[in-house]
Amino acid sequence: MKRSKTSKAWMREHVNDPYVHKAKAAGYRARAAFKLLEIDQKDHLLRSGMTVVDLGAAPGSWSQIAARQVGDSGRVIALDLLEIDPLHNVHFIQGDFQSDAVLHQLEAALAGQPVDLVISDIAPNMSGIATADQARAIYLCELALDFAASHLKPGGNFLVKVFQGAGIDAYRRSMQDVFEKVVVRKPAASRDRSAEVYFLGLGRKADG
Repeated sequence: MKRSKTSKAWMREHVNDPYVHKAKAAGYRARAAFKLLEIDQKDHLLRSGMTVVDLGAAPGSWSQIAARQVGDSGRVIALDLLEIDPLHNVHFIQGDFQSDAVLHQLEAALAGQPVDLVISDIAPNMSGIATADQARAIYLCELALDFAASHLKPGGNFLVKVFQGAGIDAYRRSMQDVFEKVVVRKPAASRDRSAEVYFLGLGRKADG
C-alpha cells in the first residue's frame, strides 16, 4: 500500500525529531517522557514515596519517569487499553478507562489508599472528524477529572492533556471547582503544530 503524503511527512518529522533521539539515548519508551520531565521540573509534582495513577499510560514513558521519581517507597498504577511491557514498581491494568469494570479494577488496586498525583496523557483514537474527535477527547478528560476528584487526597495534583477546541473552557472551569489553582503548560517537547496543551490542577480542595 502506497504511503500518503501525510504519513511520509510524519515519518520524516519523526526521524528528524531531536526528542525522539534523546528518548532513545536515555532509554525512555517515547518522546513524551520529556513533556512530563519539563512540567515536573517546573512544578515539582513527583516526590519519593508518592502514589501516582497514570491514565493512558502506553507505551509507558510517563510511568517510567513517575516510578523513578517516587522510588521503591512509592507506587505507580498505570492503565491503558493497549498493553505495555512490564516496568519496575509499576502495577499495570489493561483495559478501557470508560468501562466500569476496569475502573473497579483500578480502585481495587488502590485498596482504599488516597492518591497523591493523577497524570493523564489519554486521548481517543482519532477518526479525522474534528467535532467528534474533540467531543470524545473532552469526555475522556472529564472521566479523568472525575477519578481525580474522587481519589486524590486533599492537596493532591492532577495533570491532564487537553486539545484546544470546543469544550475546553468549560472543562477548565470544572477543574477550578476541584482545585485551588489551574495552570496551562505547553512543554517544549509538544510539537508546535499540535493542538495539545496540559492543564495542571494544583491542590485538590478539601471536601466540604
